[in-house]
Amino acid sequence: MTVAELIAVMFPHFVRLHVDLVRVTGRTVRLQARGREPSAECPGCGGSSARVHSRYERKISDTAIADQQTVLHLRVRRFFCASPECGKTTFAEQIPDLTFRYGRCTLLLRGIREAIALALGGRPGARLAEIQAIGLGKDALLRLIRALPDPEPGRVRVLGVDDFALRKGHNYGTVLIDMETHRPVDVLPERSAEALAAWLNTHPGTQVICRDRAGCYAQGATSGAPAATQVADRWHLWNNLGVTTERLVARLRPQWIPQPPEKKEPVVPVKQESPSVQRKRERHALVHALMAKGVGIGGIVAELRLDPKTVRKFMNAPSPEALISDKPNGRRSSLDGHAAYLAARWAEGCTSTGLLHQELHDRGARVSERTVRRFLLHLRENTTPTVRPVVPKNREVTTAVLTHPHNLPEADRLVLKELRDRCEDLDAACRLVATFAEMLVNRSGEENLEGWVLDAENSPLPELRGFAAGLRRDWNAVRAGLTLHWNSGMVEGHVNRIKMIKRQMFGRAKPDLLRKRILLAH
Repeated sequence: MTVAELIAVMFPHFVRLHVDLVRVTGRTVRLQARGREPSAECPGCGGSSARVHSRYERKISDTAIADQQTVLHLRVRRFFCASPECGKTTFAEQIPDLTFRYGRCTLLLRGIREAIALALGGRPGARLAEIQAIGLGKDALLRLIRALPDPEPGRVRVLGVDDFALRKGHNYGTVLIDMETHRPVDVLPERSAEALAAWLNTHPGTQVICRDRAGCYAQGATSGAPAATQVADRWHLWNNLGVTTERLVARLRPQWIPQPPEKKEPVVPVKQESPSVQRKRERHALVHALMAKGVGIGGIVAELRLDPKTVRKFMNAPSPEALISDKPNGRRSSLDGHAAYLAARWAEGCTSTGLLHQELHDRGARVSERTVRRFLLHLRENTTPTVRPVVPKNREVTTAVLTHPHNLPEADRLVLKELRDRCEDLDAACRLVATFAEMLVNRSGEENLEGWVLDAENSPLPELRGFAAGLRRDWNAVRAGLTLHWNSGMVEGHVNRIKMIKRQMFGRAKPDLLRKRILLAH
């Protein structure tokens, strides 16, 4: 392979150049070159001219060579225009597929920079361009994006419509997707029926419009393209039914929860009083009986043969409990401070001596398993431990109702069957939800939607009656959504991509730059 052939393979955009010199300066490869063609085409009239007016050198950046920046020193000729009718007297030659007017880089490098800017944005794109030795500042990359022309939407036969947040909770825009080419065709700065209707009037020819259940898009589609078929998205229909089912489950929950039997408060065994405590009670009663008869402290001391200090202590105590310590002088129990915990665990249904002994050990109590067993025997004589029924949460029941029976675990299937046996309304709801799911999966809305809505309207379930009323209000779009193969899944994918672009820009980009990246980055 000759040098010329090698250059043609490795640098195909240089085939129209004659390279005179290649030199390396630091980390920069510099090529001195000139055009091969003897003539050039006038950009004003399109005529060809070979009459040279002058020459000058033009420096153009190119893609890196072995991680080295490449600069092309191009010897450019200026030609006279041969046509007297042309408004240009002279013009500078452009090398096809290499240079463009006022460009300081080659067409190949400009395309690479535009791709980096569209994919990454300003700062991340500038860092990648620096690594690839085609460095360009973040602001220059953003100017490249803004300079790109918007793609022409053309005729869109099937249109997908959805909203996205410009500022969540405050401002929303609308993205329009060509469902056949899978590409965004336009971005509207607002979410309104007027904006969608105006776009449809400006771009006629739409036959099918895929949308969610939002009323503004339904109104805009009706105003802008009254002949188009509106298709309600199946995922949104199923999601609406899921929310309705969750409300229904929450209302029916008390019907399948068995009422627990009336609980008896657990009686904590009372320890038998020691002889010293009993003596204190007797002496307190005798002292206060003599005081009631008018006997003074001296008479009480003589009568009971007690020390005057002891008698005075009993006289000042209003009740025997004031003389009895919380910790009796007698033998202390290792369950002091833990009796209430054991009684509460017993009421919860935990009757295992070993388990309770381990829990007390974890609480720091030094108690034997035999002592715990004795305490539980006293509790068993006073109360009957009850086991709490296991009742699934509302979300768990809703998930079981909305899941195909073949995909439900055996345990969940048994729980749902038991709940349906307890509650007739839940059983009716399960049948209606299953029928709707089958219609949605098989897209048999044309034949079965009317019957399903009638069954829901005649059911005793107000939640499903309200859901059916919502279907009636959007009847044509719902029937089309449950019949045609079109859906808004592709549009939702683009909305997720928009969220990624917004995160890349850290929320600091203006809507015009966001619009460019949505339409041009793929």
